[in-house]
Amino acid sequence: MTWKRIVTAAVLIPVVVAIVWYGPTGLLAVAAAVVAGAALLEYFALAESAGMHAYRLWTLACGATFFFAQWDAVQARSWLLTRDLRLVRFAPALAPPLDLVLFVFVVGTALILFASRRPLKSALGDIAASASGLIFIALPLSTVVRLRAVDVLGPKLVLFVLVLVWVGDTAAYFVGRYIGRLPMAPELSPNKTWEGAAANLVGSLAVGAVFAGWLTIDPWHCLAMAGLANIAGQLGDLLKSAYKRSAGVKDSGTLLPGHGGVLDRIDALILAAPVVWYYFNLVLAARS
Repeated sequence: MTWKRIVTAAVLIPVVVAIVWYGPTGLLAVAAAVVAGAALLEYFALAESAGMHAYRLWTLACGATFFFAQWDAVQARSWLLTRDLRLVRFAPALAPPLDLVLFVFVVGTALILFASRRPLKSALGDIAASASGLIFIALPLSTVVRLRAVDVLGPKLVLFVLVLVWVGDTAAYFVGRYIGRLPMAPELSPNKTWEGAAANLVGSLAVGAVFAGWLTIDPWHCLAMAGLANIAGQLGDLLKSAYKRSAGVKDSGTLLPGHGGVLDRIDALILAAPVVWYYFNLVLAARS
């Protein structure tokens, strides 16, 4: 129901904004890891409905390590003091790099498979459920830690991606519900319409236009970043719908009244956050 969505959002949004704006990067990393863990548990439940049983504890542990590794990677900081002088603070590496985490995950999964008493005929599906959850949820979502650590712009960039997702989703919900006529992907999600998708994109572009001055980023780059993040977010939403369709369920969970589960709430953010991070890092930061 609409009122439940509003109440849930009114409670959660101030908490999220406070963590992003006032909390250190480490706190955001912990909070994001908890959210990713909840989403993974919902994903594993969907996989079980489709006959696949993930290696839950091992996948959750490796997923949490992603966030720790992202936090550890930004502890080395540098400041440009003058044209010819840069102050660099080095920090000891406490966490393994992401590629090593993935390798350890593969080796650990193999060991668990060989030591497990599960029937071998289910091995392929069980491994697929574990690996896909790690790669499709934990790994891309962990980029919010890198975003938060971007000097003074970090909190603004995280709020930027959150707001463009929230505004886009809200616009899509109301436009699709009240004036949507053209089905977008009826086999995946019968309620999604092209009108809603267009409203989603327009809402995110509006956020890009509004945030450009606050972020001190060229408006065209801000619009491009918002547009690409929105498209990625809508793909993430459709991907989540495919998960649920495979499992034969309507919502990924019931934790958030009016919104379904955690995965239902962060599906767009999972792919939108990496787009903003890579656009900023590879396009904007490279030009400065």
